[in-house]
Parts: sequence; structure tokens; C-alpha cells
Amino acid sequence: MSKKSPTNIGPSHNRMRFLLAFSLIALLVIGGRLFVVQSLNASAVAATASDKRTRQQVTIPKRGQIVDAEGRILATSVDRYDLVIDQRKVEPERKIGRKKLDGSTGGESVSVEQAVGELAEILGQDIDTVRTAVVGAPGAKPNANSIVAKGVTPEVRNAAMELRIRTLTGLLRSERQYPNGVIAGPLLGFVKNTEDQTALEGAEGLELSQEKRLKGTPGSKTYEVGADGVRIPMAGMSEELAIDGQSVKLTANTNIQYIAQEEARKKQQQFKAEWVSVVVQNIKTGEILAIGDSNQMDPNDPSATDAQYRTSAAVTQAFEPGSTGKVPTFAAALEEGVIQPTDAFKVANQYKINNEVINDSLKHDTYEMTAAGIFARSYNTGTVMIGSKMSNETRYKYMRNLGIGEVIDIGLSGASKGILAPAKDWERRQQYNIMFGQGYTQTALHTSQITQAIANGGMLIEPKLIDSYINPDGTEEKTPESKTRRVVSKETSDEMLRMMETVVLAGTGTKMGVSGYRVGGKSGTAQAAGPSGGYDGHTNSFSGVAPLDDPQFAVTVTMHRPKGEWRTWSVGDTFSEVMSKTLNAYNVPPSNSKPQGFDVFIGTEQKKPW
Repeated sequence: MSKKSPTNIGPSHNRMRFLLAFSLIALLVIGGRLFVVQSLNASAVAATASDKRTRQQVTIPKRGQIVDAEGRILATSVDRYDLVIDQRKVEPERKIGRKKLDGSTGGESVSVEQAVGELAEILGQDIDTVRTAVVGAPGAKPNANSIVAKGVTPEVRNAAMELRIRTLTGLLRSERQYPNGVIAGPLLGFVKNTEDQTALEGAEGLELSQEKRLKGTPGSKTYEVGADGVRIPMAGMSEELAIDGQSVKLTANTNIQYIAQEEARKKQQQFKAEWVSVVVQNIKTGEILAIGDSNQMDPNDPSATDAQYRTSAAVTQAFEPGSTGKVPTFAAALEEGVIQPTDAFKVANQYKINNEVINDSLKHDTYEMTAAGIFARSYNTGTVMIGSKMSNETRYKYMRNLGIGEVIDIGLSGASKGILAPAKDWERRQQYNIMFGQGYTQTALHTSQITQAIANGGMLIEPKLIDSYINPDGTEEKTPESKTRRVVSKETSDEMLRMMETVVLAGTGTKMGVSGYRVGGKSGTAQAAGPSGGYDGHTNSFSGVAPLDDPQFAVTVTMHRPKGEWRTWSVGDTFSEVMSKTLNAYNVPPSNSKPQGFDVFIGTEQKKPW
């Protein structure tokens, strides 16, 4: 009996068993993973998916306005839109379904080409340019963020959206506008785009110095989008509201500002000066009503103006004041009691002191003069006689107390403090030159501040340009009161005002009168230092107050580097015009008292050659 042979288990059977086992194991792994994902880790997976769908959009706050003392808008922000499209999602062959644009009921289906033509008409652009922006150039890689138009109005944006071109959207941005153009341009400054191009920020002037107040606080929107990148309408959205910036209210008056700028411009043109500035200040409060610059800058187009004139020369440009610098010398001498306005002096054309020879600008006979007369005729020789009655340290103290050598901060960038060396460092001739406004520098705003202090009973009130901040809800936050300090007594102030009136009645300021009002002031002409250190020009100025019965306003006119014959230079008409219109604008009644100037010369004869 034969035996049965054993079953033959070949390689193919082994492979089948292996594949079966591997498949079972794989199913177990996948099933286990599905169990973990769907049961044990479902929330984490959902959160991951939600994160991928979630988008966060920063909402930009509206920048605050800048307004004048009467609430007139000087700088404001308006909503503008950039029209942007994702070319990857545009299907040129696919019809667009939308409501009829003519307002009739029902819908319509139009081609992308027709919609592009309609969009070009809305934008006022060439159709080929718009087509390229929407669908892309032939053969070019589609742009996910193609800009179709920039800075369109809300009305244009709404009209474009009605065309229903796929993924065309309007990105909101802010545009800064200055409705009065060049009026107060160097004070306002201008803005620039932020580094990420999403907002505006101050670049110069008040726009820069008040950036923290004006810019506001950004908000955000969080929402979910679908696979096509479009927001899911029914999905939730969280929002943190943006807080708009505060508006800045100035003490400046637009009407007075216009007058100051226009008169400065006319004076610059008359004498081809490098620049002319006009500062108008309220004597009682220290508030700045106007700072007019002849070199005007339109904040809507700042690049059209040279960089050095995009800020106010009255604040940034320091110069030797010349004879307006005699005010601190005479005020200190009166306060110290070393002179009286009627004290007699023998004034020659030259005066020698400590081996230094002091000259007057014009040769004149030797006169017996009062101290007030020396001030009125602005003789350097007599000024040094008076100034030498005090120590250098005493005169330096008064100059510093009047603010010379210190920055005057009214919220404008680039303010110059000028140069005033300590008394111990004054050189032999410098100690005398300083008495009549040479050997140190100051700005036109310093000159105005000194005039304000002398005219305000001897009380200096620090100049102020920013009145308050206005919150988005309309509530107003006043700025702190200006700091005050006494620089001279009321008696000295009264005597100085009479001496300043003598300047206008019988001195160098006879062209500075204002009809119906008592006026006082001080003129000045000084050499201007050039870039190499030597003198190569002049600065001509006048700073005055009115009405002297009850001083209300100080007007300071400064003309730098005028051309032509120096004897013809005068800013008298500029001062008179600005002061007259300022008095009228604020309804200041005419003077009801007679002039109270001092005699210029000792004796009865008061008219003598210059």
C-alpha cells in the first residue's frame, strides 16, 4: 500500500498570508487612529481646522483732526479705498450673475469682459489697463493681490462692488487732507505712510509732535473663511473696536494766520529776502494767534517745498537780533535802578571803553540825550554807557529769565534755542556787543516772548499753540496752563512801554503807527552770519504792541537777508497792516488816552538831525 505525499505549501501561499496579516494590522492602525481623532482628540482637530479657516483683520482708527481756535478744520482724514483683486480666482469665461445695474427688478448675467469695461468707465481709466489689472497680462503668473485702483472714494468703491467681479474688494485706508492748502502749512506739518503701508503717521510739524494724540488705537476683526478665501457669511465674528484719535485744537486763528502769511510773502518779494516771518501773540494769555512764513508749504504736497522751509523759520531759525536786543539791556537797567528814563547822557558817534571802540551805524553829532532817547534812536554808544552800569552776570541773569538761550516748546519739531554763552565766557568785545543784540542768537519766537513779557506788566507767559484735545465723543481736554514768571516789575514794564512808544513817536519806528491806537515797539537791524562764520547779510525786524492803554497783542516781523540798500529796508508797513487787522478782528476799541512818550533830548528842542 502506497503512502500519500504531504501537502505542498509554496512561496505564493506564504505571500498571501503575509499580505493578509499586513492588511489586518493596517486596518487596526487606521481604525485606532480614527478612534483617537474622532473620539479622544476631536476638539483638537476641530480647533486646528478652525485656525486654518480663521483670519484676523486689523481695523485702522480714524486720525484726529487739527482745528483752529474757532473750530475751523486745518487737517482732516477721509475714507478712501484701494480696489484689489485676486487674479487666480478670476475665470474670464465664467458669467457673472448680479442684480441689474439700472435699478430695475430681476437679475442679469454678464461676461467678465463687459464687467471690466464697466469698471474702467467707473474709474475713468483705459479698459486695457483695467483688464490687465483684473485678469492679468497674457502669459503672466496670476497675482493674488493685484491693485486695480488706489485711493478711490466710497462712492466709486460702492459702484465697483455692484459689478460683482469675483474677489474684487475695497481695502479701507485713510487719506489726509488739508482743506486750506498753504495756510499754517509749516505749523501743521504733514504725514507719511507707515512702514507696513497700512496707515498714516506724522512726519513733520504738529502731525509729528502730536502723533500719540492723533493716531488713535487700532482694533481688529476675527472671522472664518472658506476654501476660496471668502468670508463664511453664517460663521461667527469677533470684533475689538478701534478707538479714533483725538483732535488737536490750536490757539491760532485761521483769519489772522492768513493775514500774517500773506504780509510775510509780500515783504519777502519786495526785498527778495531769504525769509520773512510774522508772529502774532496774545499778551494777556501768551497764546499764539499766528505764525506766518513767507516760504509757504502746502501739506497736501510737501515735496514741492524745499526741506528747510517745511518748518517755520520763526521757530527753527536763530539769528543775531540787533537792536531789538536792546530791550533786555534797558529793562534790566531800569529794574536794577541804575537809570531812569529821563537821565541825561552825552552821546557821541563813538564811544571807547576798555580799549574797544563802539560805533553807531550812522555818523551823528554829539547830543545831550535822555536814556529814553537813546533807546528811541537806537544808538549803540549810549546803550553801552547804560549797560556798563551793570555787571555781565546781572545782564546775563535777565536775559536768561526772558528765555534767551532756552528752547520754546510750542509743539513744533526742530525748535532752536539759539546761542547765549554764560557770562563768564563772554569775550572782551562780546560783553559790549551783547548789550545791543550781537554776539548771541535767538528766534523770532524769542523776540515775541520778550515783547509779551515786557508788555504784560513784567509777567512772562510761556507761548502756547495747543489749546486742547478733543476726544472722539466730543469732550474737550484742556492743555495745562502756561507757566508764568516775573521778569521785571510792573513799574519797569510801564516805563518800558512809554520808552517803546517814544520809538514810534520820535525814533526808528515812526513808520509803525496804527491809526487810532497808541503803539510801542522796538526795531532792529543786525548783521547775519554766513555758513563760513563771517557776516554776509542782515536781519531787519520790528516787535511792537498795541494798544498801549491796555496792551492786547504783540506782533513781531522779522526779515532775513533782504537785498538792496539797507537804508530802504523796512518792515513797518507789514507790522502796521497785521496789527491793524488783528485789532479789528478782535474788536479792540481805539485808544482813548494821549501819547505818553518821553523826551528824546535834554532841553526844549526835540527835533535834531539823525
